[in-house]
Amino acid sequence: MLEKKCETFNMNRVIDEFEEMTRDADQVQKQTLRDILHKNQSAVYLRNFGINGNTTDPEAFKALIPLVTDLDLEPYIKRMVDGDTSPILTSRPVPAISLSSGTSQGRPKFVPFTDELMENTLQLFRTAFAFRNRDFPIDDNGRALQFIFSSKQYISTGGVPVGTATTNVYRNPNFKAGMKSIQSLCCSPDEVIFSPDVHQALYCHLLSGILFRDQVQYVFASFAHGLVHAFRTFEQLWEEIVTDIEDGVLSSRITVPSVRTAMAKLLRAPNPELADTIRAKCTSLSNWYGLIPALFPNSKYVYGIMTGSMEPYVKKLRHYAGELPLVSHDYGSSEGWIAANVTPRLSPEEATFAVVPNLGYFEFLPVSETEEAKEKPVGLTEVKIGQEYEVVITNYAGLYRYRLGDVVKIVGFYNNTPQLKFICRRNLILSINIDKNTERDLQMSVESAAKRLAEEKIEVIDFSSHVDVSTEPGHYVIYWEISGETDDDVLQNCCNCLDKGFIDEGYMSSRKCKTIGALELRVVQKGTFRKVQEHFLGLGSSAGQFKMPRCVKPSNVKVLQILCDNAVSRFFSTAFE
Repeated sequence: MLEKKCETFNMNRVIDEFEEMTRDADQVQKQTLRDILHKNQSAVYLRNFGINGNTTDPEAFKALIPLVTDLDLEPYIKRMVDGDTSPILTSRPVPAISLSSGTSQGRPKFVPFTDELMENTLQLFRTAFAFRNRDFPIDDNGRALQFIFSSKQYISTGGVPVGTATTNVYRNPNFKAGMKSIQSLCCSPDEVIFSPDVHQALYCHLLSGILFRDQVQYVFASFAHGLVHAFRTFEQLWEEIVTDIEDGVLSSRITVPSVRTAMAKLLRAPNPELADTIRAKCTSLSNWYGLIPALFPNSKYVYGIMTGSMEPYVKKLRHYAGELPLVSHDYGSSEGWIAANVTPRLSPEEATFAVVPNLGYFEFLPVSETEEAKEKPVGLTEVKIGQEYEVVITNYAGLYRYRLGDVVKIVGFYNNTPQLKFICRRNLILSINIDKNTERDLQMSVESAAKRLAEEKIEVIDFSSHVDVSTEPGHYVIYWEISGETDDDVLQNCCNCLDKGFIDEGYMSSRKCKTIGALELRVVQKGTFRKVQEHFLGLGSSAGQFKMPRCVKPSNVKVLQILCDNAVSRFFSTAFE
């Protein structure tokens, strides 16, 4: 699917074009808005607000079009999903609809996917590849071990193809040609990438990578979670993979006919020498530290989204990567791409992203003011360093002044375009009365408490949370899956640390006066969070796009049931007694 690089890609030219664009970011933004409004001038949504083909001024546009969320646009997009081909949000009918994972909001969102978004995707990939390849050059004969999975598209009742954003990209007819010049040859056959069984696909990705181990120059998954999951799976299955290589026969666990046929072409004959090498590597590692470079000695970096909700997995990924650099993927969402990583040598903790000025028209809403909306959003070149903003996007696919829900911090400028760090999703995930805790707050609390667990050489494999208001007063419930067993005293101490880790003033004061009850830690049995993932995959989420929900809403009965049914121990905080 992802074919070998050819001579058409000019790294220096792509970098020069980005330099020129970012130096003139303000004018590029104005032109981008003009292009969007011109292409969609017949859209009913725009006309209803008084926008016509003559509207080109950003101030006139902002005066007429309101700020919106996904809920505001849902009725319009539903008409498109149901087959209405009139110019609703865009002048032309959309060729596909993207389905978000649903883990951030607790429900999947439908997002229009257009040819322009596909072009944006390819442009961003080219830009990021140019900067990445300048710092970490890939040989012409190198391969990439890519843990990518394409779930099925389905056709809506209105006849529109619906799939995850990654699926719509991978299945787009322009993807293969567009990526030809900027990708190393993928280790895995197409049949593995498009396998209907993600577990079989993961096994074959790992096996394919081993078969091409000397040619693998980087390892990729969309999210850090996917990389960690892949190599945790390798820990469990490596002996079976080695047996396949030794005997030249694919495991009976692979039952998809097309996948078996494709893998048989790679696994053509017994290879006891390679099997012995992998066996020796695996048995010599200390707690699997440095597993990735041990398996792939010529790999130069590990690549994927490692910021935001993926930060909890970075420590484990760094353990697997050893001394290999971890390179953060670019910044975007199901709604579209926003910024490229043009400083790939920065660690995930330091990673910044430069906004690409022609991917959409961007505004930034100061976070401190969003509750009361006292201050208007500012333009791309008007942001202030050190300030946090919510991203507002207008794109070619019918999203106009759309509040993305992401909070970013401006850390500098690349020429005249802002460089930003992703902070968190804006929506509060833990709140009972006056307390306000975000995903970032939860993450920091877990990180603080996990240090106590680390003293016992145990790690938090994954976590989530829930607000339990079934009793009075309501309280937070934190679910942990941990890597080993320890004394109840240690877990009680962790529970207290979690409670003290929420430093929001509203939470602390509510705990002290007991209007919020004692935080509860529930330890779940191993494999519980894999069951949660299976649930979302069963609903149509892509394995490559999956993000663990950090807070489970009361409406998500099935996930709550999985977590509750698998709880093996419970602790209540005594931190405020």
